[in-house]
Amino acid sequence: MKILSFKREFSVGEEGISETKTIIIGGIPQTILIQTANRHNPVLLFLHGGPSMPLPGVCCRSQEYTGVLTTKELVKHFTVVFWDQRGTGKSYRSDTPASSFHVRQFIEDTNELIDYLRNTFQQEKIVLAAHSWGTVLGLHLAYEKPEKLYAYIGVSQIINWAENDRLCREWALKEAYRRNNKKAIQELEGVGEPPYLESFEQWGTLRRWLLRFNSMIYTDTTVKHPGMAGMAKIMLRSPDYSLGDIVNSLYRGFKLSYTQRMIEDLSGINFFKEDAKLEIPVYFIHGKKDVHVNGKLVEEYLNKVEAPNGMQLHWVEKSSHLFHPDDARIIEQLIIQKAEIFKDQAIPDAEKTPV
Repeated sequence: MKILSFKREFSVGEEGISETKTIIIGGIPQTILIQTANRHNPVLLFLHGGPSMPLPGVCCRSQEYTGVLTTKELVKHFTVVFWDQRGTGKSYRSDTPASSFHVRQFIEDTNELIDYLRNTFQQEKIVLAAHSWGTVLGLHLAYEKPEKLYAYIGVSQIINWAENDRLCREWALKEAYRRNNKKAIQELEGVGEPPYLESFEQWGTLRRWLLRFNSMIYTDTTVKHPGMAGMAKIMLRSPDYSLGDIVNSLYRGFKLSYTQRMIEDLSGINFFKEDAKLEIPVYFIHGKKDVHVNGKLVEEYLNKVEAPNGMQLHWVEKSSHLFHPDDARIIEQLIIQKAEIFKDQAIPDAEKTPV
């Protein structure tokens, strides 16, 4: 795979890495961030949500809190790779073909990046983790490419997109009635029951009211969250992001990503239909207060799927869909606990045969 550009910010010691790379993935330039205290650590690839919401992503360099997990300790145990997926952040290109925005293309992009990392670090397998939309890609690859993965970790795992939309609409309507918001009631009743296949406006209406009712973030009298402003600061403080990159993440990329085909693909996501068993260890982590991706579906999936190498669900108490910093530290530690399983299996030096 051809490297198009390369940027290193600061020294992390002789065995460490802190760099961004722009490489060709799926036929177009896309940017990754690699950070580790020791390049021989097991590789952990983390897939961001969205589409077109690159947190954790390239913008998270030198920042401990990423909106989902923290990384200060994580980079001591793993070679951590964040990636701005096609159409967002540092990977945004206005000329990226609209026809390439569909779920299978993103899965193939992820698989290609996994192979790049396996070859670059000469490791037979990597650890794959994901948040929200990224979990669609991650769980697909856990089924399809178990020979390339030590384990899969799904944070805010999406199981059935249309059913989750139904639960989201149900919650949003309750909120609208509780707040006596007549406009919200009218619009949410107007879009009808999912799946939303006719137009982006149906799905967009539901998401708009979810965000206005603060479905992404949990707060109460004792739990205080940095909020959406805190998420924006992660991008604003990035040594690698320009203002244009932020606009590309939150506006242009969003418009680019949601093609009619993408909307139809998303509505069809349903892992309950998967008959194959999961051959690798699988760990799910979910916010106890999450009403944006409902954890009830993860519990149901856990009781259905066959996973002979183990499957676990961990709840964190203070978070909805974007994680409270306290829970983000817990997620980091949960992942590190699994690191000991993988350390002895990772190929430790360049003298061993490349994959």
